Amino acid sequence: MITPDVLIIGGGPAGLTAAAELAGRRAGKILVVDREQDAGGIPRHSDHTGYGLRDLHRVMSGPAYARHLLQAATAAGAEIRTSTMVTGWADADTLDVTSPEGRYRIRPRALVLATGARERPRTARRVPGDRPHGVYTTGQLQNLVHLHHRPVGKRAVIVGGELVSWSAAVTLREAGCTPALMISQYPKAESYGAFNAAGRTVLRVPVATRSRVTRIIGKGRCEAVEIEHLDTGRRRTVACDTVVFTGDWIPDHELARAAGITLDTGTLGPLTDTALRTSLPGVFAAGNLLHPVDTADVAALDGKHVAEQVVRYLNGERPSDQGVRLIADAPFRWVAPQLLRPQDPAPARGRLLLWTDEFVRFPKVTVRQDGRVVSRRTLAWPAAPGRVFRVPSGLLDGVSPTGGPVHIGLR
Repeated sequence: MITPDVLIIGGGPAGLTAAAELAGRRAGKILVVDREQDAGGIPRHSDHTGYGLRDLHRVMSGPAYARHLLQAATAAGAEIRTSTMVTGWADADTLDVTSPEGRYRIRPRALVLATGARERPRTARRVPGDRPHGVYTTGQLQNLVHLHHRPVGKRAVIVGGELVSWSAAVTLREAGCTPALMISQYPKAESYGAFNAAGRTVLRVPVATRSRVTRIIGKGRCEAVEIEHLDTGRRRTVACDTVVFTGDWIPDHELARAAGITLDTGTLGPLTDTALRTSLPGVFAAGNLLHPVDTADVAALDGKHVAEQVVRYLNGERPSDQGVRLIADAPFRWVAPQLLRPQDPAPARGRLLLWTDEFVRFPKVTVRQDGRVVSRRTLAWPAAPGRVFRVPSGLLDGVSPTGGPVHIGLR
């Protein structure tokens, strides 16, 4: 039995930043466990620039960013155990662990779940057709190329138009594979306009909008995909030997579910308040487990935010039972966090995170409670599918702590 003061499950940006903050605050023994051979999370095998802007105020490559966060956590005094898998709960306070050193149990005073999110593979998306080789998610592709230095095909189709889709395109180029087409179900690719423009001009990747994959073709190795235009119903076949399914995220919430932690029906991750507490006392959550999926630096800032709340918990502070639910109205799919309590801090970076299913160039966000408009503001940035929409949490200042649920929508 190991009894650290804080156990952090997941050694990605959120977990490592939380560990560095907690160890730096002398919050006791801080232990991070990660199932991978090396800590660092997704940035470890995302070998392109663009990491660290919001949290470190500089830009670096994914592997360099992962190394920086790991070095900061270990330098602060946190212990990092890799190749270590948390397999389940022995009881409400104790976790079962398996590692190369054997099986043991961990009973921390406080727990931070930072297990992140993953892309849904082809099977979960129910794409019919043959079952050939050459079909990946972005994570599988980058792991194969950057960590194992294995070749992929020569001509690829990318399914999805999110920021991660362009990351897949860069990886394919580095592996000597031409991204022949990107497919998005929306009227425009979901990523930021600057990335879409750069991708078309620099990477020369055409984008088929309002389209979906209806069939994968190939015996042994992928040979082609059949795609359909959602408005006309017209179908065509695109030759390729590689298909990469990007985006369509789901949180790695198995441990939260096994503990009976309340999950949010929108994100499918743990339901949390602005202090990132879950429904289980002493258990916190941070990063893309809560908002699948935002950028690595935002996940890292979640880790910084949760560290302060964990310290308060270790010092005996407990939340009030009273709380007001935050509900996302269409076209929003979810909001994070989902619970507002009196005297709790503002959410990380003073932002509510939402996910929209429609593109709105000049969104007028409206907050309602008990039939009245609490606040309304037109924001200068668009709400767009495939990326997190950030709303200043100050829009909640007029919410009554004794009122009913708060609805956040667009007018």
